[in-house]
Amino acid sequence: MAKKIFDILPPAPFKEEKRLPLVKKVKTPESFEKKKGRKVWLGVIPLILILAVGFCFKISKVEIKIWPETDTVTFKTKLTVDKTIENPDFKNKIIPGEIFEAEKTVSEEFLASGRVLKKAEGIIRLYNAFTTESETWKEGTRFVSSDGKLFLSKDKIPVPGAEIKNGKIVPSYIDVPVIAAEPGPDYNISPSHFSIVAFRGTPRYTKFYGESFQPMTGGGQVPQVKKEDLENAEKILTERIKAESEENLKSKIPAEFVFLKDVLETTILEKFSLAKEGVEMEKFYFQVKAKSTTLSFKSKDLDNFAKEFILSQISEDKSIFQESLKIDYFPETINFALGKLSLSLNFSDQIYPEIDLISLKKGLVGKSLAETKIFLENQPKIIRAEIRPFPFPLKSIPNDIDKIEIKYPIID
Repeated sequence: MAKKIFDILPPAPFKEEKRLPLVKKVKTPESFEKKKGRKVWLGVIPLILILAVGFCFKISKVEIKIWPETDTVTFKTKLTVDKTIENPDFKNKIIPGEIFEAEKTVSEEFLASGRVLKKAEGIIRLYNAFTTESETWKEGTRFVSSDGKLFLSKDKIPVPGAEIKNGKIVPSYIDVPVIAAEPGPDYNISPSHFSIVAFRGTPRYTKFYGESFQPMTGGGQVPQVKKEDLENAEKILTERIKAESEENLKSKIPAEFVFLKDVLETTILEKFSLAKEGVEMEKFYFQVKAKSTTLSFKSKDLDNFAKEFILSQISEDKSIFQESLKIDYFPETINFALGKLSLSLNFSDQIYPEIDLISLKKGLVGKSLAETKIFLENQPKIIRAEIRPFPFPLKSIPNDIDKIEIKYPIID
């Protein structure tokens, strides 16, 4: 059987397609709240912007700096400082003063510069094995050591008599202080046997003799305090105590008082040393005591006097710029007994014209910033002005004068 041929393919057998059921979207409470919140914000933002602009306008201010014309004035006058008054008397050019005093003691150890050759000294025990009679020998009796060193008794010698015991003589003795016949270290000899020079060649020579049991000492060069040493110590400490006494006084003056080094008196109260000229010692102490006195005054009294004096010499429409006040003062005469000091004063200051700031603020209200600058710089009393709105830019001066801040005077 012949096959059938189709130009168009036959449709596939129909299959029923599974479709998902349609679900209707329902608005939830959360989505409703979000939409509502967006509408609220869209209404609030313009209100916030309006309030912010109003707030900025409300707190905005203008700061105006004004540099006035200035003149420098100088004056010379005299002023008296008097410890007997309590309050300033500017009319009579007198201000109160106060006496300050302070004592200071300094001491220092100094080296003696003198040198002297000293004789050796010691003790010789003198024996009498010759006679039972007591004898007195003269000062300066000569004793010679076994090595030939000569020593002299420092005092008279009361020689005791010897004793006889069992038919034999028992020597007596006495200790005799002696000094070498010559200075120098060669006489610092060890214990030795001594003979009496005057008895040489006689029977007494061997019966009177001496023995030393300790070395002779002290011979040689030793330091000695000279007159120049004492004078030098006094000079050094006198100069030192003046400086230290002045610093001590300065430290005790209150900060509000003026300390003038030229108004100062330092008196030496005492100076001494326990060492005397010629004393043999290596070191000695010297001490000096002094008192410093000054007449001082309060710096504010001087400043106030200068300001009052300048104001009395300039016109009433002028003011002084206190920060530029300069005062030079020189003491002329000082009498500590009376407590009076005369000062010569040279002082200078800058003065500027007074401006009624309230009237000026009223005249600036409502003007543009450019107009304000021109207006200010055309004023005869003003040489320069700066205008600064803050914290936000402004086109004109506020109508409220409380928002206008004027800094006057500005003086560089």
